[in-house]
Amino acid sequence: MLDFVDSIETKIASLGPSKIDSPILSKRKDVSRHFVAENERIMVNITQSYIEECIRNKKSFLSFEVAGPRQKIYFDPSKLKCGVVTCGGLCPGTNDVIRALVMELYHVYGVRNIYGFQYGLEGFISRYGHPLVELTPERVASIHELGGTILGTSRGAQDIGEIVDTLDRLNIGILFMIGGDGTLRAAAKISEEVLHRGLKCSVIAIPKTIDNDIYLVEKSFGFDTAVEKATEAIRAAHTEAIAAYNGIGLVKLMGRYSGFIAAYATLGLREVNFTLIPEVDFDLEGEHGFLEALRKRLKKRRHAVIVVAEGAGQKFFADQDLGTDASGNPRLGNIGKFLVEKIKEYFVSIKMPITLKYIDPSYIIRSLPANANDHVYCGFLAQNAVHAGMRGKTAMLVSCRHNVYVHVPIKAAVIKRKIIDPNSALWFSVLETTGQPRLKN
Repeated sequence: MLDFVDSIETKIASLGPSKIDSPILSKRKDVSRHFVAENERIMVNITQSYIEECIRNKKSFLSFEVAGPRQKIYFDPSKLKCGVVTCGGLCPGTNDVIRALVMELYHVYGVRNIYGFQYGLEGFISRYGHPLVELTPERVASIHELGGTILGTSRGAQDIGEIVDTLDRLNIGILFMIGGDGTLRAAAKISEEVLHRGLKCSVIAIPKTIDNDIYLVEKSFGFDTAVEKATEAIRAAHTEAIAAYNGIGLVKLMGRYSGFIAAYATLGLREVNFTLIPEVDFDLEGEHGFLEALRKRLKKRRHAVIVVAEGAGQKFFADQDLGTDASGNPRLGNIGKFLVEKIKEYFVSIKMPITLKYIDPSYIIRSLPANANDHVYCGFLAQNAVHAGMRGKTAMLVSCRHNVYVHVPIKAAVIKRKIIDPNSALWFSVLETTGQPRLKN
């Protein structure tokens, strides 16, 4: 359950009234039932306790605008130019989103001018010299079979004024931005600058984070693929562990601040004995520390499988100045290699022989094509992003709530980061599955 802030603003900004009949009407006469009215909304929280609290305190129910095609649109497709940019780290499904955006714009709305900006936000800045890529159905026909992004990507901030200068100069009407937390913050600033200049440019975000840590987004694309492939690494670690006397398989997975991949991969295979995530503190040494718990596990079963999210245990690097990356994020200590060293040292000290195998599949997972579930999900996200942009919606992202696609203001989504609640049913299920004790003295 997400922890919702009652005061968040869920109203979606618009460039103006829509006066143009959707071309969908002329293509299909039987689609009227699929159009979404502007006043259709879905509640953010549908629990009985929340509803009773709102009624008791006479508060309005927090709700999101429902996504989908509108009968009237803002932009004239014959004159519209659209831009697409991908930013941040690689993630399965990015090419699927690009492809679905192009196919929806071209075949459903009849937009013929679609351009890709190369290498993230650098693509808007003239000094980098990255040329525009014309995106056509032929160009994107099979890109969903590839990992990565055909547009390239980069990290780090760029001058917002220069970005908007480029949008103005090219007369871009809709900009689709595919990226994570940093991209969303940039999209919010671009939207503000566009509004300040009085330009008619819609900014629509499709949230991309393999860690699944964007607030108000139930699931980000690529997450299903990441979990599926992570379980393959865990299976390999388990095979290695049971093949040796006192065998240990240690797998490090993605998750800088949120341990969703580690948690779901643990539940997906159920061969894991210890799951370590950023949200739950643990000690290494002492009577109730991780190393002693691992010793007891080996003494009892002669093998153990450990899954650790990359952001777990960062307190052990507190005395190190690791600096920041290109996006301004603090660099993380390598918890995987740290645990390898500490485990080996500990078992040498107690004269207990072990065989330890360490697996880090992170960059392999990031670069893979999407699986079937993510193929489908990416398509829906892109289609609804196009519908929103054509209607003139702006400063928003497409999300899913209660299996309904919705519009979420970007400013609401960047209020905080989504993390695992240590008191949630999800984490309790992980503890039940692993059988791990509380690893704190």
